[in-house]
This record gives sequence, structure tokens and C-alpha cells, in this order.
Amino acid sequence: MACPLDERRAHLIGEEGGAARTAPPRFGGSFMRTIICTAAALAVAGPACAQDIVVTPLIETRTRYEHVEQDGLDAAADAWTVRVRAGAELGHGNWAALGEAQGNLALVGTYDDGLHGAATRPLVADPQDVAIYRAQLQYRSTPLTVTAGRQRIALDDERFVGNVGFRNNAQTFDAVRAVLAPLKGVKLDLSYAWDVRTIWGTDGRGARQRGVGGDNLFANLSAATPVGTLTGFAYLVDQDEQEVQGFRLASQTYGARLAGSRALGPLAKLRYQLSWATQSEHHRNPNRYTAGYWLADATLDMRGWKLNGGYEVLGADRGAALTSFQTPLGTNFKFQGWADKFLTTPANGVRDFYAGGGYGWKKLGRVDALTLQATWHRFESDRLGQHYGDEWNLLATVQVKKTLLSARYARYMADRLATDTSKFWLQLDWSY
Repeated sequence: MACPLDERRAHLIGEEGGAARTAPPRFGGSFMRTIICTAAALAVAGPACAQDIVVTPLIETRTRYEHVEQDGLDAAADAWTVRVRAGAELGHGNWAALGEAQGNLALVGTYDDGLHGAATRPLVADPQDVAIYRAQLQYRSTPLTVTAGRQRIALDDERFVGNVGFRNNAQTFDAVRAVLAPLKGVKLDLSYAWDVRTIWGTDGRGARQRGVGGDNLFANLSAATPVGTLTGFAYLVDQDEQEVQGFRLASQTYGARLAGSRALGPLAKLRYQLSWATQSEHHRNPNRYTAGYWLADATLDMRGWKLNGGYEVLGADRGAALTSFQTPLGTNFKFQGWADKFLTTPANGVRDFYAGGGYGWKKLGRVDALTLQATWHRFESDRLGQHYGDEWNLLATVQVKKTLLSARYARYMADRLATDTSKFWLQLDWSY
């Protein structure tokens, strides 16, 4: 009897922050169905073909110190966390079964984790947690890949659908995903997700649920063109939980994106991306609104130097709460500054003009790569002409084989939105 099981590994090091008390993990029915299905697939494989199964271990660790000072709060936040993920992928032929667990422990927990106690310190959204991170069954061939179960989904630049990889618990989806490549340069990516497993972990509750149910549909069609990859997308987000903003994050988003690069000589390259989208209410969302989005971004690479600039707009409709363009499933830490002042778009929208640069070295002694970069943001409203504030972001990274050390700093200087905030991170990542 043939064994249905194959090898494939996806890796992401990555995004978001909180203090916590240890609690036993709880698992929903959808997760148990995933485990049962995966176990059944392995059982069908049978011992007769056990010698043909390829086992790929999955191990990664992260140690991070995060310090936050925020005006309006007397005490600072200090979070020293350790996260470990471990699991394995069993593969044979065109099939693979993957299981991966994770645990996040706060060695120093003088911070607000968003779930426990009064918010007398700044938020660091990394609650302590022990949970199943991924449990999936996958079929993969040259034109088609189908993945079912708890999995990572990160589309394009993760602006609308992402993994939130910077936060220790990250974001995964209980979903079925099919990726079809019928022609060279053409790809169709379709997903149906019935549960979004959030960064708040198994203790999540209230507006910060451990999982948000709903019928989420993600469709992404891309094609290679002479000027870059052109993508059309439709994302129907169904936040079917009354406690999560009263259904007001349910939305339908349609748009297009162009991403490409062009050589400007033997030592220089220009990378660019353009995005446009429109969003309106969906399913049980009681709001009636239409809001627009667009992004123009360019990066010049030249002899180790990188110069970057861009303009991103999340539009507003009439200025009421949650009638502006929202991205509740995106990796929002990557956008509009690391101080996290715009994870939820303000009622009057936001316009972000940013510029920055950096330099990178390769092979400095035992160091494989060293990078330095800085970015400045100016934030304004989309309507009423308000200046929200400005922000500086600084980053230094050192790569030595499978170990990445990074130091990161964010300074938000408020004008008409939020309060002055400073954040510092020192992080060490290692993966097998």
C-alpha cells in the first residue's frame, strides 16, 4: 500500500507584545478535528512504508528583552521572554504531515500582557502560553499544493493577511488552502479559514479572543509581467465574534498590487511596489462605509547601501469609529512604525510618509551579515488635516550561521494622537 506523506518545510522568523500567569492550555473542537485527521493519515500510511518516511525536525528558539516607556503611565514595562517551538514533519511522496508546539515563558514579567491585571504599565502583547502552533496535512505536486489544518498564511507583503511573526505567539489559521500554478508565472492562491488563532494565546478572552471564528475567504491571483508581478486580490474577513468590536471588523477588500525591480547598472537596483484597494462592510458588520487604500514604495540598492521611501494611505469614510480602512488580519507591526500606534486605524484614517536608509556588510570575519538601518515616519489623518505625530525606527542585526541577533528602537513623538512612547528590543533568534 502506498504511503501518502511528503517533505516540505516553511520557515519564518518574525511580530507584536504582554505579563501573564501560567495557565493550562485549552484546545477547541476544530483543533482536535485537525489532530484526528492528521493522525488518521499517518495511520493509513502503515508500518510497511515507515522506512520511506522522511522526518524533518522543526526547532527554533527566541529570547527577547523589551522595554517600553509611555507618557501617562508612571511605570515602565520590562519583558524578558523565552519562546521555544518544536515539532516535526513526516513526509513521503506528495504528502506531508506536520505538527509543531510552542511555549512562551516570561522570565521577567513586569508588563501589561493585555489579559491579566490592571493596565498600569505599557502593553507588551506576549502573554505566557503553551499551545499547538501548527498541525497540518499537505499534498504537494508541481501545479498544486493543498494544505489543511492549523497553518501559517502570509500573502504578499502581509499587509492584509499575515502571520504577525514578531509577536511570540504569532497568528495562525485553521484553514484549507490551495495554491495552483497552471502556467509559468501564474499563481492562484485560495484559502478558506474558519478560525483565526490570535497572538493572545489560550488565555485570550473578551475583545482579545484566543481564536476568532468566521467564514474568511482569501483569493489572490498573480501573474509575472515585464515590469513585475501583478496581483489581484479579494479578502472577505468575517470577524464573527460579538466581543471583538461588535462584528465591526468584518470587511470585504478588493484591490491590486504591482511589485518588481529593475537594474540601474551593474551595481544598482531599484525595487518598487504599488498597491491599491477599496474596502466596505461585510456580513454582520452594522457600519456602512467605503474606504480606500494605496501604497507607493521604492528602494534603491547600491553597493550595500539601501535608500527607501514611500507613502501609505489608509482612508477614512465619515470619521466614525471603525469606518476607516482596517487590516485586522495583517502583520501590522511591519507598517506605520514599530511603536504600534496604528494597529487599529483611527476614525479619520492615516497617511504615512516615510523615508530611510541603511547599509549592510557581508562576511566580516565570523559574521555572515551585519546591517544598520533607520526610518523616519510622519503621520497625518486622511481627513481634517490633523498631524498625529512622528516616529523614528532604528535597527541593527548580526547574522552568524543560524543565529540572528537584533537590536531595535522606536520613538513615537505625539502631536494629535496617543502619547509619546519609546520602545527598545534586544532579541536572539536561532533555528535548526
